[in-house]
Amino acid sequence: MSLSHPIGDMVTRIRNGQNAGKEFIAMPNSKLRAAVLAVLKEEGFIEDFQKQDIDEHRSNLVVTLKYVGGNGAIQDISVVSKPGRRVYSGAAKMPRVLNGLGIAIVSTPHGVMTDYKARLMNVGGEVLCKVI
Repeated sequence: MSLSHPIGDMVTRIRNGQNAGKEFIAMPNSKLRAAVLAVLKEEGFIEDFQKQDIDEHRSNLVVTLKYVGGNGAIQDISVVSKPGRRVYSGAAKMPRVLNGLGIAIVSTPHGVMTDYKARLMNVGGEVLCKVI
């Protein structure tokens, strides 16, 4: 199955899984998805994720969702850059989500990172999604 927007699909799976109270969710594997999930894990929005092989050519990413006091650790997650309208930002104009309470995940030439790290490293890139 071909997806036109893999990051949008990933964000929707996370949001739906958390709203349904799921412990685990699965999605097709890709390097970009794994990098975004690594940022979410580092920032404490998900418990863990791991690669699970389906067969010789395909694999899934299995994400363990995080809950705090019965509520999901992710209050809101939304896509910023879409296939029809890519959103790029320089280091000086990097978006701040809720004045620093949330994060924006940015794809830079130095890898996928948070908006805060991108500002510190003085690099810009494509703003993939916002997480609160």
